[in-house]
Amino acid sequence: MAAPAASARPSKSGIASRLVAWWESHLFALVSSLGRITARPGTSLMTAGVIAVSLALPATLQVSLNSLGQLSGQWDQLNQVSLFLQPGTTGDEADTLAGQLRSRNDVDAVELIDPDQALDEFSRLSGFNQALDALPDNPLPWVLVVTPGPATDGLSRVDLLVSQLGELPQVEFAQFDRQWLTRFQSLLRIGQRTSGVMAVLLGIAVLLIVGNTIRLELQSRRDEIEVSKLLGATDGFVRRPFLYLGLWYGILGGLLAMVLVSAVLLALGGPVARLAETYQSDFRLVGLGLWEPLILVGGGGLTGWLGSWLAAGRQLSRIDPSAKQR
Repeated sequence: MAAPAASARPSKSGIASRLVAWWESHLFALVSSLGRITARPGTSLMTAGVIAVSLALPATLQVSLNSLGQLSGQWDQLNQVSLFLQPGTTGDEADTLAGQLRSRNDVDAVELIDPDQALDEFSRLSGFNQALDALPDNPLPWVLVVTPGPATDGLSRVDLLVSQLGELPQVEFAQFDRQWLTRFQSLLRIGQRTSGVMAVLLGIAVLLIVGNTIRLELQSRRDEIEVSKLLGATDGFVRRPFLYLGLWYGILGGLLAMVLVSAVLLALGGPVARLAETYQSDFRLVGLGLWEPLILVGGGGLTGWLGSWLAAGRQLSRIDPSAKQR
């Protein structure tokens, strides 16, 4: 009776040994590529520095736009209409009109500002105390600050409400300071689009930087690669340490980009805060949060890996040690 044929499937021990060998080869490539970077600190820092600048430019713009976006969100909540009443309107008439407006379904709240209160606030904010004290009487009218209700969600409905309130006989004119905010938000969207385009262009620049660095590295180690291929090494095996080399360059560039962005925000934070104080605002530049550093380091590492993969694949296809033997 013939002996049963051996199973074609590899044994569990064989699979485990292959996994261990695969892991050890990748770990060796990871550590050895890091050793090549540390062996040439000057050249490595120059390459990583160029990558850092390319990553820091769009990141700084994006962080600044995020700060302005939060400020826009705070202003967006001030969705109010100011009604300046006719000269000579008494306090009782203004209070009566405020009560009528509060009963409307499209009005959420009404704040009554008397002329003395408005003059005191204007005097405090403008600094023209002596000039205002010289006035014979208070020229400011009664003002009703109307907050539209939830039913007026949308600029078109708010514009309709402003038009209706402006036609009231007690109202001299109605002011809605939302148009400038809409323009500001449009500028923010343009800035976001510009930041995205800049990130793509500078990402391509990082690919070219890493690719050229890896190309020079491959040329300097051409003899070593040819010997490895003659001994049976595949392109994937030869490419592996160069992929990790590009990864390390990208990660190092991302870390340096974090430092650059933090330094720029720190340098601009003081002047921006002092400028905001002159407008009685507590606006501050927001620093790097949780995701921005991860995006910088992860994006830098991924871009470096991709640049290395493109450059190594192109160069290794041109290295054929068997051609020399022929």
